[in-house]
Amino acid sequence: MRPTFSIIFFTVMSGAGYGLWILMALASLLIWPERPPGNGMAEVAWPNLLPCGLAAGFLLVSCGLVSSLGHLGQPQRAWRALSQWRTSWLSREGIAAILTYLPVIGIGSAIFHDGRMPVDAMTGGDPLAALWMSSEMRTVASILLLAGSVATILCTANIYACLKPVRAWHNRHVVAGYLLIGIYSGALVAWALAALPQGQIVDLRVLPVLVAVFAFATALLKHRYWRFIDHDPASSTADATGLGSLGNVRSFEQPHTQENYLTHEMGFRLARKHSRKLRTICLIAGFALPALLALLGLAWPSLSAPAAWLALIGGMSGIFVERWLFFAEAKHTVMLYYGARNAD
Repeated sequence: MRPTFSIIFFTVMSGAGYGLWILMALASLLIWPERPPGNGMAEVAWPNLLPCGLAAGFLLVSCGLVSSLGHLGQPQRAWRALSQWRTSWLSREGIAAILTYLPVIGIGSAIFHDGRMPVDAMTGGDPLAALWMSSEMRTVASILLLAGSVATILCTANIYACLKPVRAWHNRHVVAGYLLIGIYSGALVAWALAALPQGQIVDLRVLPVLVAVFAFATALLKHRYWRFIDHDPASSTADATGLGSLGNVRSFEQPHTQENYLTHEMGFRLARKHSRKLRTICLIAGFALPALLALLGLAWPSLSAPAAWLALIGGMSGIFVERWLFFAEAKHTVMLYYGARNAD
């Protein structure tokens, strides 16, 4: 399939944003400090990573969603896609993306008010306000953020995984790959944010560990995915038409005199030698380099900050290459009717 920058940018950036929100939701559930009993002022300092992560995820997700409109012929009608949620993964993705904003706004508001206002003044004696600022509601909001982020990534992945005519997408590796890459890229962003020159409160050595673990897991999954699509059963025009038993099958005449939508969108061909080079770049820049930098940051904490930003640059560059390959290497069955073959 022909790679389109708007879709590549959307899937990479929004995936990183949702992956970051997944980590922030888990952080808010595990390290969100309780207000000290009997203390009217919330004096517990919040980890800087939590509000920064929510804000960075908001920016990444929003930029990705806006860029996805560039692939639509009539962007002003995009809202109509939300009505097809019963049958369309695209519609479900849009609804999940919108709903996921709600717990982000709620958690962000709680953090902002908790650090700046006395509890009594903040609630004003209103039981509903007091309920919202309670730790139970924060926990509910964090769970909703976690569920919404995971659901949106799964919906995005299933937009492609549900297409049976594209063997490179209709397999078990695609959904797992989108989720792993989302969390991995989110960990890269979180580690870079934690390296900012701000006083840190929590022990953030877990972040380079997450980067190294998810880099290895994602690289292994991509290797298995590429092996799967490389062992594509031999397909030809004879298989597409069912006339193979009659002898050699070839096109007597092309069905179109010029390029049409199918051949333009589904007829992109990538030479195998270029594919191998790009895969190598993806594995080295996207996964191996960040993993080594994460280990370097663990061994020498003084180098953690530059290592985090170098890992983010290299990792995101490799993920962009991976996502370009995801589209470029996908072959639609319809191209068999045009006698399309892979280039060497």
